Amino acid sequence: MAETMAKERLPIERVSLADEAVILVLNNQHAAELSWLEADRLSFLLKEAFYARRIGALEAFILCFDQDARYDSPNFLWFRERYSRFVYVDRVVVAAEARGRGHARRLYEDLFEEARRAGHATLTCEVNADPPNPTSDAFHTALGFGEVGEAIIHGGEKSVRYWAKPIAD
Repeated sequence: MAETMAKERLPIERVSLADEAVILVLNNQHAAELSWLEADRLSFLLKEAFYARRIGALEAFILCFDQDARYDSPNFLWFRERYSRFVYVDRVVVAAEARGRGHARRLYEDLFEEARRAGHATLTCEVNADPPNPTSDAFHTALGFGEVGEAIIHGGEKSVRYWAKPIAD
């Protein structure tokens, strides 16, 4: 029990270059929910990120971009066309052995504060509709996100729903 409590309180830290190899493995273990990344692409994305944080020895990580990022994801571009100032949550991964410890919620709560301090108006993300991801739907609803659109991407291979949450001052 004490070990579990200690793990729940692991600090949220900035992602560093030393983390890239582990992030790549963790990301690619969840490529069906996210997208596959090669090492050079991950390095580029980390340099463009508005917010890239981890918990512990990569029990979890989050990668987010603001409207100024040089990023060509169709989901990110959908938001850029519709919102002048926003933060886009590109990917959040919690390692299988670390699930149920509140890591994703902690990362989002920290992101909310960072985005608010930076003057952003909206947080955005997408959730797979096909294949469905009911756990992510419930999580984002509980955090106050609402659906704002949908799209079929990657030549019809994937269907997503777009979500947004206004950031209160």
